[in-house]
Amino acid sequence: MASTFPIRRIVVAVVLSCAVLVSTTACGGETRSTQSAALTAAESSPSPTASAERQKLAKTRFVANAGLAAGAAYQWIVKPYKAGKFKKGAKGRTFALVKAGLAGAFTYNRLKAASENAKGDPLLSKAVAPLSSGIDSLKGLGSKLRKGEAGDADVGMFEKMINGVKDAGQKAGAPVKDQVPSAGQLSGG
Repeated sequence: MASTFPIRRIVVAVVLSCAVLVSTTACGGETRSTQSAALTAAESSPSPTASAERQKLAKTRFVANAGLAAGAAYQWIVKPYKAGKFKKGAKGRTFALVKAGLAGAFTYNRLKAASENAKGDPLLSKAVAPLSSGIDSLKGLGSKLRKGEAGDADVGMFEKMINGVKDAGQKAGAPVKDQVPSAGQLSGG
């Protein structure tokens, strides 16, 4: 009786393995060429509202990304900087600089995403296009903030870019409101 116990386990393991293998192959019955042909056919047959929906989603995504960028920049860069949290000897300086560095990287990431989203709407695209070089110039400011090397001009660049993106959104009918991201969003990028 003791010798049949391990055999039962082996039989159960084999049966379960076969069941998983059969279900996996059953789910993947279509070939890749069939799937890609179906996707190509679906994409090539435009519906009358496809471009209107795409533009609406572009504006919605733009507003969400730009709002998160604005909220992060104001909450963790501009506001602490104006309060003197980045000055040497300030209480909580290290923590404020680390948060500012994360917020700088997050802000750059969300502004780049907002810039890409703007390309889906003609009016928004025209409004945001002049800002793309300025957004690109923010790339290294996150690490500069984290190291405590940022000055008035650097923080002013963040403010200028955020205000420029907000103005562009307002002119294109996509008003942007600050949305402070959670700590998880900030650290996750």
